[in-house]
Amino acid sequence: MKSPCLREVEQVFQGCCPNPPFRIVESPPQQKVVSMPRNIFAVCHPNFADTTASSFFPNTLFTNHESLPSLQESFVQFIKAYPQYSETCQIDKIRAQEYHNLSHVCLDYNGIGLFSDSQLQSQLASSSSLSPHSSNFPVFDVSFKAVNLKSQLLHGGQGSDLESAIKQRIMEYLKISQNEYCMVFTANRSSAFKLLAESYPFGSSRKLLTVYDHESEALGTMVDTSEKRGAFITSAEFKWPRLRVNSARLRKMIVRKKNEKNSRGLFVFPLQSRVTGARYSYQWMSLAQENGWHVLLDACALGPKDMDSLGLSLCHPDFLVCSFYKVLGSNPTGFGCLIVKKSVVSILEASTSAGIVTLVPPTQLLRSLEDSSGTDKELEQMYNIWIKADDKNASNSSTCSISAQHSSGKSTEGNISRMKGKEFSSTFTDPEHSGKEKSEESIASLHQILELEGHGDCACECRYLDQVDSLGMRIVNNRQRYLINWLITALMKLQHPNRLECLPLVKIYGPRIKFDRGAALAFNLYDWKGKKVDPTLVQKLADRNNISLSHGFLHQIWFPDKYDQEIESVLEKRESQEKEEGRNRSKKAELGIAVVTIALNFLTNFEDTYRLWAFIAQFLDADFAEKERWRYTALNQKTMEV
Repeated sequence: MKSPCLREVEQVFQGCCPNPPFRIVESPPQQKVVSMPRNIFAVCHPNFADTTASSFFPNTLFTNHESLPSLQESFVQFIKAYPQYSETCQIDKIRAQEYHNLSHVCLDYNGIGLFSDSQLQSQLASSSSLSPHSSNFPVFDVSFKAVNLKSQLLHGGQGSDLESAIKQRIMEYLKISQNEYCMVFTANRSSAFKLLAESYPFGSSRKLLTVYDHESEALGTMVDTSEKRGAFITSAEFKWPRLRVNSARLRKMIVRKKNEKNSRGLFVFPLQSRVTGARYSYQWMSLAQENGWHVLLDACALGPKDMDSLGLSLCHPDFLVCSFYKVLGSNPTGFGCLIVKKSVVSILEASTSAGIVTLVPPTQLLRSLEDSSGTDKELEQMYNIWIKADDKNASNSSTCSISAQHSSGKSTEGNISRMKGKEFSSTFTDPEHSGKEKSEESIASLHQILELEGHGDCACECRYLDQVDSLGMRIVNNRQRYLINWLITALMKLQHPNRLECLPLVKIYGPRIKFDRGAALAFNLYDWKGKKVDPTLVQKLADRNNISLSHGFLHQIWFPDKYDQEIESVLEKRESQEKEEGRNRSKKAELGIAVVTIALNFLTNFEDTYRLWAFIAQFLDADFAEKERWRYTALNQKTMEV
């Protein structure tokens, strides 16, 4: 079966251009504003924004969702605007063959996957006789290690064959030399940030400077931890209304004064906003390093091939954080990666932090072992088998990956008791069946699953990474560039009817149509009265239309004098149920803008963006939200919470 995008590409080149009726409203002519190019992308592509805006139903506004052009006609216009999109059809083939799970529009998280859905299904089929719960059968599991970061970086070694193989593949994918950097796996992105905050020497390098236009749980964890350790926190600001970095202020915070000799502290820098899609020059990292800062590069929001264009040969960050998930669209669980330059490991301080994990073979089958008490001798045999396979290169002082609370010196009997309880694995949560008898097949299954994972000669195939590498940076990045800019153009053409003044349905925050923007977008919807639609309501209604969105909170917004009157009408108080009692937040930090967010991924196609546009257009109907509420009540016999 060919994907809709592939079929329509063929139809375009066969000259098939149907013209279904739709209603248009002529927009008033707009005066062009000429400005000097701001960067190399603007120099190389000076007419990109004009070409994009003028190629999709020029001078046309849509005031009724029923007047939208069809998917097919929209695609014809899209190809006219971006003829090079046809070069990316190989991605549609990959999606059709490898990712059958993407029947819904998946726009609620960004990052990089490891495996394809067909790869996972193939593994499930080959191991179905081993797993009674194959629908959740993972490619690997993570298990916590109670070890401090500095010790792990210095003495942790490569880990098991499985872990070493995945680590090597990720370093190759990121184009980072293992001679210069070392890596640890963490439970998630937040754990990586917290680990570094607990180990960084804030006693001598007192400052933490961050560049984020949005509230981030991971960053909040780092800020809280750093404050407790005596760090002085500063943040970049972003100019209203386009939310560009306030360059003059950031430069002032970075540049070291003449009388300062020691390191200024830690500069935390994302090359791209994971909420607005704004991109920032990596020259900020160079400036920071020149002025005595240690640089943490947050690469979690970067696209699949963006690391190829970073110019890391010119600026080597001291720390780098990225994250990987298992399968796009169905299993976003995975792990974080904290990568540290070997030359700066010595400055880190020992800590008792948690969050480092080790990758272990799937433990799904071992649930049957948890269902039995077994004899101590049998459990000891299981324990020895697992440790031998998973940590065969570890010394006696290494941390055992089987338990989150294991420490050196514990006896085998202690480990056995943990295997009987909840600490054996994060997946063992049902102690009610401890009285059942354990069969010999359980031990045999353990041997089989270890053999299945290739211990001793591990060959790890990360098909998602292989697919991205085979396509190359130009094709992958161009596809996302065309789709995000078309979507912005389409959203900006939605306007409420029957208004004397122009009242757009959608307000976009951050960069709009731009060649060098990222594939993320922050926006809000406004009803015909000009009242903002609650972002969480938009998210819930989208979910019922098989579209996965997210929401975020923009902050650190700076208003120039000419926009002072807009402050009260734009900013709102942050609503969070996770506020810590006693935490002294400034009034400014509490204020921002709640927004709907999306993030395009490597496999997003034109149909995904069109379906999102068509869904958003339904809010042009003044009663759409209320109709959906009543429809939900009728179908589910309960009230939808908003």
